[in-house]
Formats: sequence, C-alpha cells, structure tokens
Amino acid sequence: MVKLNVVSVTSRTISFEINTREPYYTGNKYLLYLNSTDLGKVDKNVFTIKNLDPDKEYSVSIKNIETGDADEIVLRTKPETAYINVRDFGANGDGKRIDTFSIQAAIISCPDGGRVFFPEGIYLTYPLFLKSNITLELGKGAVLLGAKEREMYPILPGEIDCKKIEDSYLGSWEGEAKEIFASLITGIGVENVNIIGEGTIDGNSSFDTWWHDAKVKRIAWRPRTIFLNKCKNVLIEGITIKNSPSWTIHPLLSQNLKFINLNIENPKDAPNTDGLDPESCKDVVILGTRFSVGDDCIAIKSGKLATSRKLPVSSENLYIRNCLMEYGHGAVVIGSEMSGGVKNVHVDRCVFRKTDRGIRIKTRRGRGSTGIIDEIHASNIKMDKVLTPFTINSFYFCDEDGKTEYVWSKEKLPVDDRTPYIGNIYLKDITCNDTQVAAGYMYGLPERKIEKVTMENIYIKFDLNAKPDYPEMLSFVDEMCRNGFYLNNIKKLKLKNVIVENASTEPFIKLNIDEEYVE
Repeated sequence: MVKLNVVSVTSRTISFEINTREPYYTGNKYLLYLNSTDLGKVDKNVFTIKNLDPDKEYSVSIKNIETGDADEIVLRTKPETAYINVRDFGANGDGKRIDTFSIQAAIISCPDGGRVFFPEGIYLTYPLFLKSNITLELGKGAVLLGAKEREMYPILPGEIDCKKIEDSYLGSWEGEAKEIFASLITGIGVENVNIIGEGTIDGNSSFDTWWHDAKVKRIAWRPRTIFLNKCKNVLIEGITIKNSPSWTIHPLLSQNLKFINLNIENPKDAPNTDGLDPESCKDVVILGTRFSVGDDCIAIKSGKLATSRKLPVSSENLYIRNCLMEYGHGAVVIGSEMSGGVKNVHVDRCVFRKTDRGIRIKTRRGRGSTGIIDEIHASNIKMDKVLTPFTINSFYFCDEDGKTEYVWSKEKLPVDDRTPYIGNIYLKDITCNDTQVAAGYMYGLPERKIEKVTMENIYIKFDLNAKPDYPEMLSFVDEMCRNGFYLNNIKKLKLKNVIVENASTEPFIKLNIDEEYVE
C-alpha cells in the first residue's frame, strides 16, 4: 500500500516522501496530482512541489501506475506576511556588479514571516547574513554567485568575549575555534529560516582562488558556502549548491534542521569540499539529497578534544534517508572530529555510487573519552563500485601528530581522558556490487575495543577487474584488492547471512574478537 508523508511545508513549497522500501528511486513509477491536475511522473522517493500560493489549501495525491494504489493528502501552505524582491532594493543580477548591499538591505528589511525573492539573474555577492523568521527563495534561473576577492570577506574570530561559553564560539575550522572567513550565506543564532527554490548558490571556487594551497591559512581559513552557528528550525530545500570553498554546508551547535531535495556538487579533486557536515547538532533530517563532492558526502562531527573540554556538545538524532551519493571519499561518515560524541544516527534507503568508502567511522587516540560513537544504524542501502563499503578506523592519521607512535601504535596503551569509545554499530540489508578494495575494514583500539558490530543480510560482490588501493587512512596499512572483511579488536561480533563473492582472500579475517555469533 502506497503511503505519502509530508516532510516540510513553507508558504511556497511542500515536500513529500513516499514510504517505499526501494532506496532513493521509487522503483515503481508514480503519477502526481495537485488539485486533480496531472503533474506527471515521480520516480524518486522524495520530491517537492514548488510555486504554490501562500495560505492556500491543496490536495496532493499519487497513484502507482502498475498497481493502481493511491494516497491523498489535503493540507495548507504557510501564510506569508510580505513579499520582498531583491531587484526593488537595487540588486542588478547581471553577474558583474556587486549586489551584496542591496541583498542585505532586502534581508534586513523583510518583516517576520516574509519572503525575500531572487528572480532570474546572476547575483554577484560577498557574504550575506541571515535574520530570523524569514524565507529566502531563489527563483528558477537565479544564481547567487560568490565574489572571488578574499580580502573583501568579513572574518569571524574563533572566539569572542562572552559570559556564556556557548556564545563565545564563533568561527570554526576542522573542529576547533579558529578565525574563518564568513560564508556566502552565514547564520549566527537565527531561527525559523527557510532557504528554498529552484535556483543555485555557487561558491565560485577554483584552483586559482579558494582551492589553491588549501591547507595554508591565508588571512583566515577558507569559508563554507553555508554556515549556521547556534541556529534553530532551519530548512534548506530544493536548491543546487556547488563549487564550495571548503565544506559546503556546515551547521554548528544547531538543532531542528532539515535538508531536503538538494543537489550538492563539487569537483572530485576539490580539496575538503565535504557536502554536509553537521557538527555538535541535534535533530537533523537529510532527505532526498544528491551529493557529488571532493571529500566526504556527509560527515557527522562534534569537535576536537580542546573544544569538547570547554564545550562538550554531541551530535545526536540524525536521520539520513533516500539520498544519492555519487563520488566522494566517504558516503556517510562519522568523524574524525568527534570528541563531543555522536549518537543515534540512522541511515536508510540510500544509494552510494563510486565513493571511496560507504559507511565510514574514523577516530584516533587524542579524540577524548567524551568522544563516544554509539547507536549507529545503517539499513537498506545499495552500493555500486564503492572501494570499501564498511570501515571503522581507530588509527586515523589526521592532524599534525597523526603519524606519531601514540596514534599508530597497535600496542595496548593506558586508557585515559584522550581515549575515544566506539559502541554499537548495526548494518542490515545492504547490497554492494562491483566492490573494489575490501569488503570491510574495522580496526578498534586494543585498549578499548569496538563494543559491538552487528551485520545482517549483507551481500558483497567484487569486481573481477578491481585495482589495488588503501582500505583506510592509517599508518602502515598495505594496499588491498578484493580482500574480504578485516575485523580486529571487537568485543562482540554478530554475523547473520553475510555473503562475500569473488574475494581474493578468505571472506573474513578475524583477530582479537571476544565474542562471536554467526548465523
């Protein structure tokens, strides 16, 4: 029986999710109707109806072409207090003249509950700052284009002088409070904000600008395209975001966030251009989004040790469904900045294509005892040409000390306040075709083993023409090709119906497993 669920409503859009077991694509074609008008076929599980009228009742229904099953929902769009066109504030939209001041004036002038609209055009701009209780809508053909001169970008200090420690953390770079350029769209402490539409936010980065000497600080660290610090109730829906200077969307210390039906694109070789990195965030929903990026597609983080000691905030309750990851170092990643902890993550009904890794957990000694990774659930996923579908790496060689003996040693070291913890990991109903390097690579710390790994209904089939590569990023690991599962330092391992085909090694290499259950 087909079921249609509402996932977001604004004054101009409604997004839906079809409740089906097929990941990302519907499998069966559906016909979509709005007030009995045929809108054509729907072939993805998450879709958005746009260009609606505010405060108006609509009937939305879908019908399965093959079975005739149908579902209907009647609902009303949100009211709207004002309509603000950026052209009325002097924005040119010609891609040549700077439109920053005109757009910022429109944003500041918009009343609570109003909508700032960008008609077709190219709006060349430096960073813009959001305010609460408004909607930004990029119309069809509208492009918000980042200007290239970094000297004109405002700088967010890493910390400001505040009585409350949570208010002092402003600029952030790789899990630490550091000065960073303001992002093209920057939100500081705002709430009830929608960024919607059919247009594009283009960071306009290249190897001549932000991607040149990416690891070198020049004036300040590179900006994101969208940065949300201490924000609440934010929806980003429908738009394309591309060519980011660094991480594309970076929510920090924020909650109640929705990212729906986005298209996030960065070149494969663009450095550190993660797609979406929630850091120390709670109650995050990521639906129907396509990623093709130069680093991790989704990376869930919670800061490094120094940050967590001052402001220990975990990332919790993250739901990732019906997403498509095409290219990227990892599809859904936890870490490596995870010193505040990451808990209760659910990944369901997704497709991973040609990513280096699929479900990836990365940490290391020095991330801290508050760096607790627990209750990670991944199910109903299809992977195609993923190098290594599953990895847990407790020896990730990041940071200046990443290749020191303290990080890479496989000896049992004392457990202290720098020792991270990996708890319960659940992997179920996952099919991996044309796998390349290894079925899985899971290596816990000898002094604090991975608590529990459960794998059920997992199918791995290797590409017979696979080429060697590294299964994970740690010191002294050899290249692999068509290797089975490498499992080391796990307290409890449960395997049920786990099949590996075309491996060049034994399907499972198990070392230092305390308890094992095989069905």
